[in-house]
Amino acid sequence: MSFLTPQQFELLLPLACAWAAEQEQIILQAGVALTEAQIADAKRVGVTHPERVRLLEVQEIPTPSHPALAAAAEATTLISPSTIGLTLRYGIFIRADCWGQRRLVVHELAHTMQYERLGSIEAFLRQYLHECITIGYLAAPMEQEAKRIEHEMCA
Repeated sequence: MSFLTPQQFELLLPLACAWAAEQEQIILQAGVALTEAQIADAKRVGVTHPERVRLLEVQEIPTPSHPALAAAAEATTLISPSTIGLTLRYGIFIRADCWGQRRLVVHELAHTMQYERLGSIEAFLRQYLHECITIGYLAAPMEQEAKRIEHEMCA
């Protein structure tokens, strides 16, 4: 199932962290704060600092420009034209045609909670990406946790 060798993963992780931090800053500067209802959802999810979260509506989730990182994103399909949301700690991209979908925002807020729990972009990406490339996106424990929270809150 792994698309990357452990050595490739270790080489790409710092690039992924830098890209995620850059994208988070873009979202924090251009995005919108959560609504009162979304803040209530964030608190229920377990987000410690919902006031820091920003949502940014985009036509398509951006892909990394670094060739090796872009190739890895494509190979793992973690970022593709079908991606509808992407959480980068307190910054969340939402694809325009999915804007306003509570289930999606709750799911992405679960990832924000995971970033907080793990303490950093690097710690989150190390665990999340490792799970996705070794176990697979759909079976990855962190993704399963986000899906469970989404289901429990929005079913």
